[in-house]
Amino acid sequence: MPDLLIELFSEEIPARMQARAGEDLKKRMTDGLVEAGLTYASAAAFTTPRRLVLTVEDVLDHSPSLREERKGPRVDAPEKAIEGFLRGAGVTRADLEERDEKKGRVFYAVMERPGRPAPDIIAEVLDHTIRNFPWPKSMRWGTGSLRWVRPLQSILCILSAEDGAQTVPLEVDGIVAGNMTRGHRFMAPDAFSVTNFDDYSAKLKRAFVVLDAAERADHIWADATNQAFANGFEVVEDAALLTEVAGLVEWPVVLMGTIDPAFKDLPPEVLQTSMREHQKFFSVRNPKTGRIERFVTVANVQTPDHGATILAGNQKVLFARLSDAKFFWENDLRIAKSDISIWTQPLENVTFHNKLGTQAERVQRIAALARDIAPFVGADADEAEQAAQLAKADLSSEMVGEFPELQGLMGRYYASAAGYSDAVAAASQEHYAPQGPSDAVPTAPVSVAVALADKLDTLAGFWAIDEKPTGSKDPFALRRAALGVIRLVLENSARLHLDRFIDAELLKFEIRQANGTPPALDLHTMEETLSEIAEHGVFGAALRTVKTRFDDAAEKPDFKEGSWIDGIAKRLPDVSEHLLSFLHDRLKVYLRDQGIRHDIIDACIAMPANDDLTLLVKRATALNDTVKTEDGENLIQGFKRANNILLQAEENDGVEYSYGPDVKFAEAGAETELFAALDAAEAKIAPAMAQEDFTAAMHAMATLRAPIDAFFTDVQVNVDNQTVRRNRLNLLHRIRTVCSSVADLTRIEG
Repeated sequence: MPDLLIELFSEEIPARMQARAGEDLKKRMTDGLVEAGLTYASAAAFTTPRRLVLTVEDVLDHSPSLREERKGPRVDAPEKAIEGFLRGAGVTRADLEERDEKKGRVFYAVMERPGRPAPDIIAEVLDHTIRNFPWPKSMRWGTGSLRWVRPLQSILCILSAEDGAQTVPLEVDGIVAGNMTRGHRFMAPDAFSVTNFDDYSAKLKRAFVVLDAAERADHIWADATNQAFANGFEVVEDAALLTEVAGLVEWPVVLMGTIDPAFKDLPPEVLQTSMREHQKFFSVRNPKTGRIERFVTVANVQTPDHGATILAGNQKVLFARLSDAKFFWENDLRIAKSDISIWTQPLENVTFHNKLGTQAERVQRIAALARDIAPFVGADADEAEQAAQLAKADLSSEMVGEFPELQGLMGRYYASAAGYSDAVAAASQEHYAPQGPSDAVPTAPVSVAVALADKLDTLAGFWAIDEKPTGSKDPFALRRAALGVIRLVLENSARLHLDRFIDAELLKFEIRQANGTPPALDLHTMEETLSEIAEHGVFGAALRTVKTRFDDAAEKPDFKEGSWIDGIAKRLPDVSEHLLSFLHDRLKVYLRDQGIRHDIIDACIAMPANDDLTLLVKRATALNDTVKTEDGENLIQGFKRANNILLQAEENDGVEYSYGPDVKFAEAGAETELFAALDAAEAKIAPAMAQEDFTAAMHAMATLRAPIDAFFTDVQVNVDNQTVRRNRLNLLHRIRTVCSSVADLTRIEG
């Protein structure tokens, strides 16, 4: 069977688009071929800056012939029904066959579809693929109608077999497919013919083109690290840059240059970022000093002077780039050392969101919240507030203006230079973390306080303006912020009730939306406000007290039913509950990856203090370990049986059996033993729960498995003696109460 080789040769394709384009070419071609009846053994795609290549092995030389039979109406059916069948099958009356069936004679259409030659099918599929290729950006070139990312210059499309190769007849927008290609733009520009993929790749290699992007990347990294090692240096790993550079060259030539000593005092991250973003250079570090002292660039051509001219030009451009970076650094340092607070003033003119105010307003909210959170994470409240006020200052610096990806990191340098403590400086960088599931979580208390405040403010703000994630859409990265809150709390074993902080933040946003001015209220005042609203409603003396607290409000509206504070009191609980539920949903995803089922988490979320995530996870982990055991699994079944009998009896009788069973009415030995077992378990569970020793509580609960099993084996609950029946139903209620003190077992599946 023949092999197919396709090359789409064009001007330089952007490196970021190449890998996806190769996969798209492979998928669209192979899907199209299979759909048309041409199967194959294997397929592989390759990309270089100037070409997309697809090789498909062992393609059928013809699609198979198909014979299809389609049952139609009865022979004596109405004429319109027969005509409709003929149109649907694409046949004439003469092509129909009559066959006898149980219900009479029936028409059958028999359609023979002969196989088609592979070249015809390939031409058709490739034409459709090229004309409908899913480039992220494309345009028409010249006078033709074809849209491509860069001008498409030639198409190579051949089928090769043992007896030779044939060109697939194809023309797209005036470009006729052939068996010719070209090598390197400068070192081997002449066209040459190929007969199969092996011939193609070998001739390209001789024409200074490495076809495989992975091979180019391996060559670049091996050559760069070898040159660095030979000079006593090491290359800073940068996988994304390596992939990008491999997509910029067809014949990689690795060159190592030096950085002018004038820039030795620049932070290494600044050097690395400037070289990576502007020049696509790899940074080379001196392991003895930790400084970036050299760079690696990758040329796309071999030169007689072994790259000396290229290096000289690159070093000249790099000098100019780093001179700018040095200017930014020195100017920013001067401002930071004199008065870093200058940078916070421009934040008043930077809108965070048109409904949530400016960055300056946001900083003040985060600072107040960080101060409130600080005692719960072991941080100094003054330091946490100070760190939050400085955390966004570097956004106004010239360095971050040039390199936004350095935000936070530069803030750390500048805060340290301004004389702030290491904890405050570190928070400038670390409060953005974690930004993903694999990102490190801050552990320094001040950083944790500011990071939590930053993320909770974001979540509460967007919930207050009803900009919640929907489906796959999450433009403000709120799922990431929620996961950040979860990881910050859990990985630092922080003990805090998120509900109170969420409510306080939501109240700020609700008041801002309703009254136009964000109140500068501390958490204690917020909690008093919330409790008074909840206790006294939206009118009366309590609200007059609340009114006096909003000192920053431009106007003092009447606090009466139907006023803006009335709307806040009615709306806020639902918003708060929804946000906490969102956090719980993200927690389920987080714990699922750790082997804890969602129903186990639901059973623990249903318990009090479910906004204390550390406590919640501690409970869920213990319950998860318990239900994995035989005793735990059987206990759940026994509990559910008891609960189901009790619920049915309460529904039928119209009463609640919760008055406490009495052992004096016990008749069976298993019944008496269950009373004793419940007494013993309860005596252990209560103190264990008080000490938050969920493992001990779960173990005590699991000991009920055997007596509950024995009870249901030996004892009938619904007996004729109503006194005994009521006592036994009350006993079932006690089983439910004891077990439910640990977790809501009704939510566990199975």
